[in-house]
Amino acid sequence: MTTSTDTNKDRVFIFDTTLRDGEQSPGATMTLEEKLQVAEALDDMGVDIIEAGFPIASTGDFEAVVAVAKQVKRATVAGLARAITADIDRAGEAVRHAQKGRIHTFVSTSPIHLAHQMKKTEDEVIDIISRTVAQARNLIDDVEWSAMDATRTPMEFLKRCVDAAIKAGATTINLPDTVGYAVPDEHFAMFKQIIESVPGADKAIFSVHCHNDLGLAVANSLAGVAGGARQIECTINGLGERAGNAALEEVVMALRTRGDAMPYHTEIETTHLARASRIVSAAANFPVQYNKAIVGKNAFAHESGIHQDGMLKNAETYEIMTPASVGIKETTLVMGKHSGRAAFKDKLREMGYELGDNAFQEAFQRFKDLADRKKHVYDADIVALVDDEVGSVGDRIRLVDMQVVSKTGGVHSCDLTLSIDGTETSVTFEGTGSVDAIFNAIKAAVGQEPHLVLYAVDGVTGGTDAQASAHVRLELNGRIVSGNAAEPDTLVASARAYLNAYNHLLIERGASAQGALAG
Repeated sequence: MTTSTDTNKDRVFIFDTTLRDGEQSPGATMTLEEKLQVAEALDDMGVDIIEAGFPIASTGDFEAVVAVAKQVKRATVAGLARAITADIDRAGEAVRHAQKGRIHTFVSTSPIHLAHQMKKTEDEVIDIISRTVAQARNLIDDVEWSAMDATRTPMEFLKRCVDAAIKAGATTINLPDTVGYAVPDEHFAMFKQIIESVPGADKAIFSVHCHNDLGLAVANSLAGVAGGARQIECTINGLGERAGNAALEEVVMALRTRGDAMPYHTEIETTHLARASRIVSAAANFPVQYNKAIVGKNAFAHESGIHQDGMLKNAETYEIMTPASVGIKETTLVMGKHSGRAAFKDKLREMGYELGDNAFQEAFQRFKDLADRKKHVYDADIVALVDDEVGSVGDRIRLVDMQVVSKTGGVHSCDLTLSIDGTETSVTFEGTGSVDAIFNAIKAAVGQEPHLVLYAVDGVTGGTDAQASAHVRLELNGRIVSGNAAEPDTLVASARAYLNAYNHLLIERGASAQGALAG
């Protein structure tokens, strides 16, 4: 929130596009329930604008934007639209349900896009901008216009485009680095020149939207702000197409931590960042890399002897921000098999979770089961347990029973029973190893063979009784989905993660479970 120290700083608006650009990451498709959970977390955190989706893309996307618009209490809700009449009408229809709505329309401006994708002349593009921005402005007062591939657009033409958009009624001008091509000095200069030379530029807020293809998304976003932009478009955990978008948690904490060098402030409540990261990671089935800035598992971990010595003497020797400032608490050992429902609910609330009655009962039962099998239950174990439970809500294929036989140099086999849409199916299958046998058995039971893109297992905490967190990514007919699961038994975690991914394939298809993933 704004404090007295912020009064002499320029306000920067945070535009979160996790639900739109973030969801375009292969395998990151979220259900409506998951999108609403993410939107609630963003709204609670103080995000200014939530881009809820691309309403024309599908009926599901339209319904998701409508649902988010109806739920969000504080943030502006934006819907994306191409510079096409039907797109803009559909976006307007979706966001009219919001207390504060925005239509975000875009058109390509770079020579390579005009020649190969748009097949339009510069004059034709100017006409499209004028016409479609005016159409959007007739539907709603808050209109954002974006020049797709702005950083590869000749400056003089970009000025003409921005001028046309402002004259047609755009209130926000976004100049995105669509392919992550810019470097910070160029990005700074582009914004500075446009803002200083386009008539009426003072009537609009300028926005940065940076992709991370060269690892420069956050640096370019901050350079754009230095050049005059006052809105940053970003995603939780840097989720997004290809190498992702600028990470919200990184730009926010960079501005907060280095206010001496960057005299700007946001309205983000930073203690919510870690929780938002966990919610998005679970909903999108995208694990956060251990060394991810701000919210990664190792972001506040110190192993070097020199670093540990310094930390013991004064934390500021090696930490430029506190874990508490981003909502990360030190791991504790306060929960165990004798803990009751009240204590567990209080612990969840302390960690930022609010579960409905059914979800709480299921989570509590899994906690008790875990406590019976594990000597110590850490905070990280509870996080993994709850996120796993949330990520598997509504699964139509579930693991009922599994027995795996392994022998050095011999046969590995798996006896598996699944519940598929309420009907139990049992199979036995062999493999070159235990996990291979499990995955083969699942494929045989379900009746399809997706390509295994990724399989990884991490320990949630230390020790031989640590929960295993398994991650699986599957590809079938061009669709890529991810699945996660956490269990003390690595093989069970692997099976449940594979099934979680399978269930995401079913959600995307809207198909019956058995034998219906083809095509």
